[in-house]
Amino acid sequence: MDLGIDKKVALVLGAGGGLGSAIAEALAQEGAIVVGGGIRDESLQRTAERLKGARGRFVPLLWDLGEQELIEEKFAWIEQNLGPVDILVNNTGGPPPSEARNVAAATWRGQFESMALSVFKITDRALPHMIGRKWGRIITSTSSGVVAPIPNLGISNTLRAALVSWSKTLAREVAPHGITSNIILPGRIATQRIRALDEARAKREGRSVDAVIAQSVETIPMNRYGNPAEYGDAAAFLASDRASYITGTVVRVDGGYIPSI
Repeated sequence: MDLGIDKKVALVLGAGGGLGSAIAEALAQEGAIVVGGGIRDESLQRTAERLKGARGRFVPLLWDLGEQELIEEKFAWIEQNLGPVDILVNNTGGPPPSEARNVAAATWRGQFESMALSVFKITDRALPHMIGRKWGRIITSTSSGVVAPIPNLGISNTLRAALVSWSKTLAREVAPHGITSNIILPGRIATQRIRALDEARAKREGRSVDAVIAQSVETIPMNRYGNPAEYGDAAAFLASDRASYITGTVVRVDGGYIPSI
C-alpha cells in the first residue's frame, strides 16, 4: 500500500529513542523527509545511523521542548532547508513517577510547560502552512493512562489526558482544511521508558524485574510486550493519505491490554 507521504516533511519530536524513534523510522521508510527533534545528540545520531538506507531521509535537530523561545528558530530552519512541515508528531518525554497528591506546584508547572504547552505552541506554528496547502497530519502520542490511569503516574495521567481533549477539539477546527488530528497511545511497548518503569516498580515492591515483567505480560491478551516498530507503523498510517477520513480519534496500539471500551 502506498501511503502517499513520499517527500512529505515530517517533524517528529522525541525522535532520539523509544516510540519517537520508531515513528521516525516508519515515516522515513515510506519516503518522508523526517526531521527528528530531540534533546540528546548521541541518541539522534543513533537513529540517523540506523536510517541511512531508508527510502526517505532523517535529519537530526537538537531541540529541548522546555525552551519554547526556540520554536520559531527551529521552524525557520526546517522551512528554509527542507520545506514547511506537512506531518507533525507530538511526542514528549514522560515525567517521573508520582502520586497525584502532594506534587509541588513548581513540578506541575514545569511538566505542563514541557509536556503540554510546548505541544500546543509547536502545533500552532505548524498549522498555517498546513491550512494553506489544505493538507496536514497532527499525531500526538500519549499513554494508556489517559483512558485507564496508571498507579503512581499521577502527573503523566493528568497532563496527557489534557492532550486528548485538546486534540479532539482541534480536530473539529482544522478538519475543513484537510487536516487531521489524532491521538495514538501505546500499551506495554518494549522501550527504555517501560523498562525504567518496570525497574522502578520492582524496586518499590521488593521484587525482581523479571517477575514484574512476567506479571505485566499476563495482563496482555497477546501475551507479550509490543514491538516499537508496530507502534511506528500505526503512526505512519495515521500520517498517510489513506487516513484522510480518520480524525478526532484515539488509536490504541496495545495488544488488547487496555480493559476499557
